[in-house]
Parts: sequence; C-alpha cells; structure tokens
Amino acid sequence: MYRLLEQRLREIDTHRLHPYLRNARTGLEKESLRVNDSGRLSQRDHPTIFGSALTHPWITTDYAESLLELITPPQARAHHALDFLLNIETFVYQQLDNELLWTTSMPCVLAGEADIRIAEYGTSNAGRMKHVYRQGLAWRYGKAMQVIAGIHFNYSIDEAFWQPWQTLQGDTRELRQFRDDAYMGMVRNLQRYGWLIIYLFGTSPAICKSFLAGRAAPPGMETFNEHSLYEPFGTSLRMGNIGYTNSKENKTGVKVSYDSIDTYVASLRRAIATPCPHYADIGVNVAGEYRQLNANILQIENEYYSTVRPKQPLNRFEKPTDALEQRGIAYVELRSVDVNAFHPAGITRKQLAFLEIFMHFCLLQDSPAISDAEFNAINSNQMLTAHRGRDPQVMLDCQGKALPLREYANDLLQAMRPVAELLDTVHGEQSYSACLDKQLQLAAQPDSTPSARMLEEMQQNHESFFDFAQRKSLEHRDYFLQRSLEPTIKQSFEDMARDSLQQQYTLEQAEQLPFAQFLEAYFSGDFHANKN
Repeated sequence: MYRLLEQRLREIDTHRLHPYLRNARTGLEKESLRVNDSGRLSQRDHPTIFGSALTHPWITTDYAESLLELITPPQARAHHALDFLLNIETFVYQQLDNELLWTTSMPCVLAGEADIRIAEYGTSNAGRMKHVYRQGLAWRYGKAMQVIAGIHFNYSIDEAFWQPWQTLQGDTRELRQFRDDAYMGMVRNLQRYGWLIIYLFGTSPAICKSFLAGRAAPPGMETFNEHSLYEPFGTSLRMGNIGYTNSKENKTGVKVSYDSIDTYVASLRRAIATPCPHYADIGVNVAGEYRQLNANILQIENEYYSTVRPKQPLNRFEKPTDALEQRGIAYVELRSVDVNAFHPAGITRKQLAFLEIFMHFCLLQDSPAISDAEFNAINSNQMLTAHRGRDPQVMLDCQGKALPLREYANDLLQAMRPVAELLDTVHGEQSYSACLDKQLQLAAQPDSTPSARMLEEMQQNHESFFDFAQRKSLEHRDYFLQRSLEPTIKQSFEDMARDSLQQQYTLEQAEQLPFAQFLEAYFSGDFHANKN
C-alpha cells in the first residue's frame, strides 16, 4: 500500500534532496465569532480600528459581521505562522471593547437567524458582491451553518524542490504541469486520508440546543444537559451532517473532478454556469434587491464546500478558476481543522508539525484518480469519523475493505514515520518524530483526543457546552490581554488598518459601473481590460 511512498523517500535520501524541502511555506486562517458578555453574537459593526474588512489582508470577516477571520501571510516555518497569528489576535483583543472571541468551532446562544448579521463590505461593487454572495448562501442553506468557525491550513512545498524532483522522476513536461499534477495528487490524498485529521483534531462533539433553532436533534445526537446536545463518540460535528457538507449541492448536480487541474477548473466552471431551477425560484434581483449573485448551481467557486482546495493568489477582480488556469497551483488549503479550544491560538505547534508531516505524506504517497465508489467511501469515512470516531466498533472503508478506525489510523501513522524522520533531517531537529509519537498515542487512546477531553471537562465541571466555551474564551482573553506586542509590530498593525480604510475609500470613490454590469464583467473575465 505504501510501496511508492517508500521508493520516493529512498530517492530523496539517495539524491540528497533534503535541502530542497527546507523552505516550505505555511499560512493560517482562523475564524472566531465576536460575542458579548452574555455569549450572544455581537450586533456591532466590524470595528473600524481593525481596518477595512474588504481590503485588510490580515484582519477581515467571513460570513457574518461578527465572524472575524484572522489571516497570516505565508511563513517560512509553521511555528512562525503560529507566532504571527498570536500577534494578530493580541492586537485584536487589545483593541476589542468588552467583547469575547468565541473559542470553539460551534457557535452558541443563537436567537434565531435574525441574530446573524451578514457581513458588510461597503458601497463599492467589490464590497457589494461579497455581501450579495453571502445573502445567496442564506437563501440557499440558511445562516446558522455559515457561522461555524474553523482553522484553514495553507501549505506550499518549497519551490526549489520541483525542478530536481521532476528531473529525478524522468518527467519532461513543462514544470508547471508537473507541479500541478503533483499538487492534485496531494489534494486527492488529503481527501482520502482526511478523516484522520477529523479524528485527531476534532474538538466539536457537542453543541448548544440553540444551534438547531427548535429543530429535532439529528439521529445519534443525545441530550447532555438542559442546554446541550452531544454525540457520545463524536469528534467533529462541524465536519458532520450539521456542518460543512455538500449534501444539498449534490442534489443540485455538483460533481467536482480532482483528476487534474484542468478537470477541476472545468467542473467548477460548469457548476457556476449551469442554471438551477430550485435557486431560480429564490430570484436574483427582486424588487431592486439582490438575493444572490445568480441562480446557478454555484454562485462562485467558494460556494463549493470542500475539505481541501488547490489555490492560487488572486489579482484584483480575478476568479479563482481563472487564476488556477493561468498560473497553476501555488498552495493547498486544508479546511477541516476545528478550532482547538484548549489553546489560545486555536491550534498548537504539535498540530502544525503533524500537518506538515501529513502534507508531505499526501504528496509522496501514490494517488490514483478517485472513482465514484471511492468518492462515496471518502464521504462515508468522514461522516463516520465525525459522528462516531471514538467508537471502538466503528469501521472505515480502506481500499474497499472494512477496517477498524483505530487499526487504520495506526497503519497510516506508522507509514508516516519515515516522512517525519525526513522532516527532522530537513530542519535539523527531532520535533516531527516526537509529534508523530503523540498522534500515535491519540490513535491508541481515544479518551485522550481533544473531543474526549472537552466532554470530560464538561462532565467533571457539570457544565453545558456554553459554559465550557465561555470559560475557555475568558481564559484565552486573559492570555491575550497579558501579552505585549513589540512597538514595531503594533505600529505595523495600526498602519495596515489605516491603509486598508484608505484603500476602501479610494475604491468606493472610483466605482462607476452599475452593479449588474460589474457582475457581468466579473463573470466574463473582462476586468483585465476594464478595471472599473
């Protein structure tokens, strides 16, 4: 099962390619809801002291006005990205007025969908487009799913690695084509084995009853106490059937292909261009108000909720599919990481080290195309792990055969041992092997996983999920308020906030196209010729 992986690792060792893996890049994105002292979603505007949510590269909002998104630029080491994230959140907290940042993936104390203010981005066409897209999500899926928070792990292999690696493989194509194919192989394997991240890092086994807004609890979910529901063996309900799923999209005909970058781009474009009768019933421009960007299967690429995405940074008003087609894959975004309630940053250095191991494992491991049968198995494995990952009886699909989750996890982690040793050699340390040992312990001892620890603390403290999350949020606020930023770092954040507000103002003053024409130009890709 791992023969090609072993062969490739030997080739890297024999031909001394270790230095070419040294400068991989890591970026992090962390979502956190702003809440008031009662744990209710903040109804305040995005604070202007943070800058413009439209143009600030590091401090923005996701779906809701209260859903902060903190973004680090790519860093040479994963732990440097963590340090940068800690500094951003320190700056945010020390400017935040009597509010908390919710420290769990699942929200709490939702007083219906009216509680959720869709994010605003100003009066420019670009800002209006972002808002209307989110309106469309509300009409299509409801608002509650959109305020679930997570961590996104962005990773790129050292650019210096690709040329010698291609030569070693005897590949004579254009370098970009070789690199894109390698990244798409990584993406497929991240899907195949992504259930392991849900098991190891899942930290959302419980929810507030308010999240369901009076709906009946899904099958398998039990009452924890008066205000909380949980799944006894659950790991990440965020990644289960109440969180990020494509079930509704599957009904409307979305089928994204990961066979190659070309098929990926083509399948997304097809979904964006194909009308959907169900969404047509919603309407697009109704009585002068836009309900959605269009009535197609997908409004834009981001609507496709995938656990992993191949990415390319965008130029102004550029579509993600155009960027991928024109410049190829620059990095891969893993989106299945829950916010770790046990750490102020929402993720730890050990978790980041393991994600690096996992990324390289998925790059070097054999990665055939995903058949329809395997696609169904991938979804099944993800759902089983999210809802029953700590159940000793749960079985996953491993190449068409049923295998106990613990056995499968142990096999995968053991196969990663030489990858961890490779990264130890690359960076001249032993932290990767030590990190892998920690994950092996979690595979053997489900009660040590973050999801189990959360339920254990709730039981020991006689807490509801809300009580647990609020206690951790308060602890983390104290942590950030006690931190100090170097004056130069603090000044850089203040400068970025001021500059971003000016950029938004300039954009709004320059806008001339009517919004309908702006959308037409955007979807046709005309903005390289007409910047308005």
